[in-house]
Amino acid sequence: MQRILVVDDAEVNRNLLYNILEDDYTIDMAENGELALQKLEERQNETAALLLDLRMPKMDGFAVIAEMRKKGWMHKIPVLIISGEYSVEVENKCFELGVSDFIRKPFVSSIVKNRLKNTIDLFVSKNQLEMKVEEQEETLKRQDEIIRIQAEKLRETKFFNKMMMEYRFAIMEIETRLKALNGEFSQEYNRNPFESIKSRLKTPESIYEKLERKGHPVTLEGITEYLTDVAGVRVICSFPDDIYRLARLLTMQDDIILLREKDYIKNPKPNGYRSLHLIVSVPIFLSSGKKNMKVEVQFRTIAMDFWASLEHKLKYKKDVDETDEIVGQLKVCADSIETLDYQMQEIRNRIDRTKK
Repeated sequence: MQRILVVDDAEVNRNLLYNILEDDYTIDMAENGELALQKLEERQNETAALLLDLRMPKMDGFAVIAEMRKKGWMHKIPVLIISGEYSVEVENKCFELGVSDFIRKPFVSSIVKNRLKNTIDLFVSKNQLEMKVEEQEETLKRQDEIIRIQAEKLRETKFFNKMMMEYRFAIMEIETRLKALNGEFSQEYNRNPFESIKSRLKTPESIYEKLERKGHPVTLEGITEYLTDVAGVRVICSFPDDIYRLARLLTMQDDIILLREKDYIKNPKPNGYRSLHLIVSVPIFLSSGKKNMKVEVQFRTIAMDFWASLEHKLKYKKDVDETDEIVGQLKVCADSIETLDYQMQEIRNRIDRTKK
């Protein structure tokens, strides 16, 4: 049976609680705070709960709680106050100090049993959950350390560095093609199809983690075969029709091969994410000859990009309050952005028609 400690200077109260609880628990008793702390020192790991009176000679209940907090026992042993007082100030003070519940005098057998059982069960569940969280955190730390070590090994590999150089060249090639189109539009139509280009090369840590998570071999062959987003280019456009026009002009070039297309503008993700994703193969030219490299090209409007940046912060930010509510608000914003993008596009079209 679980062991509990009853602390009250009145023998009659200790006996009443003993009679109520003796069938369900092993019961230790103490008539003052000093004796209670002695018993807890001896059996802190065995004690499932402490029933504590507040008003006692030598050392009162508040002094016991203070000492338990000092020793870190409040996180291990739930405390239920047994008291005849009904002061709101006293209750608030006790709860602020970490007390779990109150049992009022005179004692009602069913209430005493239920409050004690519920408190112990809740405390056990909380501790088990905290242990699981700690275990998960330790597992994540170990995984992060493994990823860090393996990433360092990749960085030190000559062939890996050569591959990453080739991916950088592929990014430069895509950027050059897009800038050429942008320059042509500026000259011919007095407008630019995109506002800016951002690029990124996947880190060794991200490469290792993604291959490991998907169950693929962490080798140079595994990187080229199973990863399509090592090299990434993001194109920020003003209007939705510029996205499709620019994507079409890029993939029409005879040496660029479209490998995959995911249109999250026409078919948004459930959270509201909108973007056009293309996986293309682009040639780069080395001293050893031509080589085709995979590049992920994402097209978004300015508003879509701003939304995605905010959603990314939420996704990777820890300890954010009211996450579900924020996710809902972001979905509403995503829908509003779609409406606004097409409204602005229509206004631009009206302006262009007026110029003609």
